Amino acid sequence: MPMNEEPKWYILHTYSGYEAMVKDSLEKLIENNNLGDYIVDLKIPMEQVIEEKNGKRKVVERKLLPCYVFIKMIYTNQIWYYVTSTRGVTGFCGPQGRPIPMKPDEIRKMKLEAFLLDDINFKVGDTVSIEDGPLKGFLGTVKELNASAQKAKISTTMFGRATDVEVEYSQIEKVDAPLPETTAEEEA
Repeated sequence: MPMNEEPKWYILHTYSGYEAMVKDSLEKLIENNNLGDYIVDLKIPMEQVIEEKNGKRKVVERKLLPCYVFIKMIYTNQIWYYVTSTRGVTGFCGPQGRPIPMKPDEIRKMKLEAFLLDDINFKVGDTVSIEDGPLKGFLGTVKELNASAQKAKISTTMFGRATDVEVEYSQIEKVDAPLPETTAEEEA
């Protein structure tokens, strides 16, 4: 392994519906050819969405970007050949199929790596707005903070009821105004 190179994130384009198969094939390729030092991580970004069927709502996972698999690797011509000859892969995203590494802000936005937030601006009892995920746009009150998991328990109102939800620190922002008080008439 070239010791002077650091693995970088790249984007692979696949046939529609082949994302999981490509990920599994690449994991077997890594294991069979002892490429763990070159190909470090594979991800298919997923998002949670609320779907309604037959009047019931449930949270399901959906591919954030269909037809794409993210791969963290050290680029060499041999690794490029292995990856692009995998069944279901159409090529890397980049000029003439040659990969271009992702920028740090793109990696953070796609949540490919966990970035620890040291400077959070909210505490227990604060009013926060959920800025990302299936509950985007909801307001709530912080009930608990879990610094090791980087998650917060938020009490929010859903369908007229107080509900506790767990969200990542990166998904919430402090709101200066307190939550409006709901009356018994509004809830009925």
